[in-house]
Amino acid sequence: MLKTIAAAVLVSAAGLMNAYAQGGGKVTVVTSFSKDVTDPLKAGFEASNPGFTMDVQNKSTSSGVKYLDEIKANNQVDLFWASAPDAFDSLKGKNLLAKFTPAVTGLPDKVGSYNVNDPDGFYFGFAASGYGIMWNERYLEANGLAKPAEWSDLTKPEYFDHIAIAAPSRSGTTHLTIETILQGEGWDKGWGTLKAMGGNLQQVTERSFGVPDAVNSGQTGIGVVIDFFAFSAQASGFPIGFAYPSVTTVVPANVAIIANAPNREGAEAFINYLLSEPGQTVLLEPSIRRLPINPALYAMAPEGFPNPFKDARFQSMISFDADVSKKRTDVVDTLYDQLVTFQLDNLKAATRAIHDTEVALASGENAQARTLLDEARAMIAAMPISAEQAASAGIGDAFTGGDQKTARQAELEQQWAAFATEKYAAAKAKAEEALALTQ
Repeated sequence: MLKTIAAAVLVSAAGLMNAYAQGGGKVTVVTSFSKDVTDPLKAGFEASNPGFTMDVQNKSTSSGVKYLDEIKANNQVDLFWASAPDAFDSLKGKNLLAKFTPAVTGLPDKVGSYNVNDPDGFYFGFAASGYGIMWNERYLEANGLAKPAEWSDLTKPEYFDHIAIAAPSRSGTTHLTIETILQGEGWDKGWGTLKAMGGNLQQVTERSFGVPDAVNSGQTGIGVVIDFFAFSAQASGFPIGFAYPSVTTVVPANVAIIANAPNREGAEAFINYLLSEPGQTVLLEPSIRRLPINPALYAMAPEGFPNPFKDARFQSMISFDADVSKKRTDVVDTLYDQLVTFQLDNLKAATRAIHDTEVALASGENAQARTLLDEARAMIAAMPISAEQAASAGIGDAFTGGDQKTARQAELEQQWAAFATEKYAAAKAKAEEALALTQ
């Protein structure tokens, strides 16, 4: 099968160079990927396509989408390149992407249960992405911590102050992780898990790559990440482990041509390079370690490297619904900030009180204390809005102001922050009351 697929991928680096030999100029790309990812692919593209140079502008996924919307009347960007498929769907819905038919053929239609490419030809998967938990082996050993395997593990008392995550409002990959948990566990249970994890956080970083940096350095022990952060760290010699929880998904990372791209020819050349065998091979370099979309490349992968086209665990991952995510992206991200990111001290204080009470009850059960503790957990898990409200126009339309907040958005943020402050204070008081009963 690998040979068949490899033979079907007909475009070579030389073919790409010949196809675009008459072209040239600057190709401008907006991307959420770090230089560790973009630099090797930029070098490979420029070597395969003489005359073209890449101008890489790094922005978070959400800010990149907003930027492209803001400059659409005078667009100077050729490509958008990121991990979050719902971001591309959002750009497509705003008529900010251009149709294209890549010259590379024979690639799979699906990865897991997810379509690799946009069925209408507006964006294309070049790599697969899974979401999970990475950890620093030495850190866990030094702190006597077991290796986590499930999201629920990260809610346990022993992991208090040992976890890092990026803010989903600043990281498209973290948004996908949050949304995957909500879709896999359901709105109420999912938020309960997210806030219980949130109470154990050591830090919330502004960008997704801040999490692996903290774990690699031993600043913290555990991080919620996209898989390639862990794989590239392992390839670089860091003592890193990684697990895909049972509730996770695998989706394509994508690339798309922007509508009215000033260098359309260069944009097409880059997509064709990225999908070609030479471009796909670069994904396996130690500094990148992304899952190629070409199944034939896994024959070249290091031992133990995940293969989403063969490994059974990928076939059982949940089906991520990009339409559901798109309808509530801004709402989910804002909720996380107002309930976790900006309330971290209050959430941790309430969580610590619950953990202390749980430890005390382990030495001797007390029915009244247990009831109070259950009430405290319910207060932390409580949500100010339902899943239906989150996807409704009445709330979603409040988040249309971009960098300029609407009055309704500011009102909702204030309400959700006040809700969190009240609930976490009440939960802390309940837990402390329960703890007193165990003395």
